[in-house]
Amino acid sequence: MWLNNVLETIGNTPIIKLNKITKSWPGTILAKVDYFNPGNSIKDRMALKMVEVAEAEGKLKPGGTIIEGTSGNTGMGLALAACVKGYKCIFVTTDKQSKEKADILKAVGAEVIVCPTNVLPEDPRSYYSVAKRLGQEIPNSMYMNQYDNLANRQAHYESTGPEIWEQTEGKITHLICTAGTGGTITGTAMYLKEKNPNIKIWAVDVYGSLLTKYYNTGEIDMNEVHPYISEGFGEDFVPQNYDMSVIDKFIQVTDKDGAVMARRIAKEEGLFCGYSAGSCLQGLQLLKQELKPTDVVVCIFHDHGSRYVGKIYNDEWMMERGFLDVKTFKDIVSGRAGQKLITVSPDHLIAEAVALMKKYDIEHIPVMDAHEIVGSLSENGLFQQIFTNPDIKNQSVQSVMEPSYPVVDFLTPVEKLGTLINQKNGAVIAKDEKGDHHIVTKYDVIQSLTK
Repeated sequence: MWLNNVLETIGNTPIIKLNKITKSWPGTILAKVDYFNPGNSIKDRMALKMVEVAEAEGKLKPGGTIIEGTSGNTGMGLALAACVKGYKCIFVTTDKQSKEKADILKAVGAEVIVCPTNVLPEDPRSYYSVAKRLGQEIPNSMYMNQYDNLANRQAHYESTGPEIWEQTEGKITHLICTAGTGGTITGTAMYLKEKNPNIKIWAVDVYGSLLTKYYNTGEIDMNEVHPYISEGFGEDFVPQNYDMSVIDKFIQVTDKDGAVMARRIAKEEGLFCGYSAGSCLQGLQLLKQELKPTDVVVCIFHDHGSRYVGKIYNDEWMMERGFLDVKTFKDIVSGRAGQKLITVSPDHLIAEAVALMKKYDIEHIPVMDAHEIVGSLSENGLFQQIFTNPDIKNQSVQSVMEPSYPVVDFLTPVEKLGTLINQKNGAVIAKDEKGDHHIVTKYDVIQSLTK
């Protein structure tokens, strides 16, 4: 039996047991993997619900425009609904969000406006303020306002909660979820608490958000607010979707720990998830000592890793922020205690190059002319040449030099260097911060990986 449109595929996402990362943790750890929704995130649920409620209340009319402030996922859900139902979309986001998210929204026909991240919500430049203003100025439009629109949490009360209860056969003891608009955690918690008031609801927040302190003290402390890199959760105000009475605990995680855990989930569990999934599981790791072997824990994995390929799944991005502890070309060079690069010029004799190889016990020498690398010499290549023509030792380097080595970034991970060095390219070259050249060979890579 076929489906009438893509919106009918929303929901009924799988719960998958985690096996490797959580192997030594107490209890059974399950992931509600909501990137199986058509828009690749849990936000499809509430986006459709907000549209349906707006239609029922007469606030969204045929040919109208949907306006929303979104980090990307809610926008995708709204855009899918708009495609099927015939609405236009204008989405306002922040410059913190990944480029992939904005590109995806544009691909499904939405107009995307980017606003600065580090301004207060009431600032006219904030994406909250801009979205609200556009909703007032554009005729036949509606600002969905996922933060204060209670259809957000209603969607999860009606779908996410019941699915989790049925899929765990009512055995769930804990729900853990990152906290942003409050819709997912509040709506799901409201349903689960009705079924079993003893189920524990744990919210994961990020440092730089005020939600944790607000939960603990009831105080909105703007001193808690500072820029953070994590996407899709944490807030600098308290959305109306929250009902803190159904939440049992808030815990904060760092930007780094959430990103690193997301990569672990992809590599060790085969689930290519977004930033919030990593933060969710990291939060659980911090609380695992509170679990019992009989507990059944459900983690919400909100969205798909494709939204973050330019960020947490990009080695260079991770290293620039100190999130990735990997050895690089720079690390190999730093371990040589200032050893200078040995080079020859095109006018040197082959015999002189061979003598340098013997003196410094090296197999590869770059050929430099006026501070530029123009070629290379390898012990293996010279052996082949000398074997067929013994008199070649009196010829110039220029007459027999091989192509230059590949040039890489100074911070290239060692693992990537290993794929660049082969029989054709026996080494790679990079410039340091001062502009000086350095060389790394396959033996350098082997040694770095075996230390």
